[in-house]
Parts: sequence; structure tokens; C-alpha cells
Amino acid sequence: MYPAGMTSTTLTTPKISLITLGVADLPRSRAFYVALGWPVTGGDGDDFVMFGESGARLALFPRHCLAEDAGVDPAGDGFRGCALAHNVASPEAVRAVIDLAVASGAVLIKPAADTFWGGYSGYFADLDGHLWEVAHNPFTDLT
Repeated sequence: MYPAGMTSTTLTTPKISLITLGVADLPRSRAFYVALGWPVTGGDGDDFVMFGESGARLALFPRHCLAEDAGVDPAGDGFRGCALAHNVASPEAVRAVIDLAVASGAVLIKPAADTFWGGYSGYFADLDGHLWEVAHNPFTDLT
């Protein structure tokens, strides 16, 4: 039924372990994420870089290579139907992270403000247009 040592629980437990972003200029994107404080933890070469040491990790891969690996057209653009999130401990930290991202080359998409759900958040787009929400959630600690 299942491979040795596996159960239905181990195969179906939801978990995000790695998020890989396809980027146009790997060295430039690497520098951007390093400027935001992401520690480089692996694959730090011309074709792949990984950030983070615990929880989900972030990886960058040349966009055309990621598209080739997935078997899709690398020219896809526009809204991708998802946003990454960076949750912080306070509204002040939301503004600080967004300011740092913009100073590092990101584009401000939505200034930080109170949300309809009682939190505080704003959005920026990284160098390749990937949306990032920076949020403070006073109801659930996601930091």
C-alpha cells in the first residue's frame, strides 16, 4: 500500500517546505533578498540559491530553468494568483520591512494600512514581480 515507513498520515500531512521563485537575474535577486536579511544557506551558485534555516525555505532559480523543469512557457506574466507573506510583530515592523524592500529595489504595490480583518498590512513586488504581503496579525502569532 505505502512505501516502507510511510503511512497515510505521513503522506498527507500538509506542509510547505520550500518555495522556489523563478527570477530573471539570479545575482541581482540574490542581492535583493540578502539586503532584506535572508541568510543564504545553500546552493549559492550561478544556477540556484536557497535562504532560511528553519521552517519553510525560500529558493531562487532562473525563471527559464524553472519553467523548463515544470514544462511550461517561461513567458507567462501578469498576476500569478498568489502572494507570499512575511508576518511581523507590529505595525511599525510592517512599515520598516516594506521601506527596506522598496529601498532595496522592490516596487510598492499597496502602502501599509489597517485591514478589514483587524490587522495591518501592505504589499510590495520583488524584482521579478512576485507579490509579498507584509502583515501584523494581532490575533494569531505568525512571526
